[in-house]
Amino acid sequence: MARNAGALYSGAMRALIILALFALLAGSVWFVGSAWERLGGEPIPAYGYLAMAGGILFSLLLGGGLMALVFYSNRHGYDDEANRFDETK
Repeated sequence: MARNAGALYSGAMRALIILALFALLAGSVWFVGSAWERLGGEPIPAYGYLAMAGGILFSLLLGGGLMALVFYSNRHGYDDEANRFDETK
């Protein structure tokens, strides 16, 4: 019975955490929307959207390439030499 109560507590805590995270997400979306309306400003020209898209694409490609290098390095054993003086093994 105690084990079942622990599972119920864990499920309730998980639901509470998810609910709190969704509340934070909703609050941040509301804040951004209201700030966008209040601050206004000039509309973004087409080259601005092109520059943003290029920056986003470049960032994603760079991040993906670096992650690929991390996995490649790990699978081929290049990281093993970095830990050869580690005495905890």
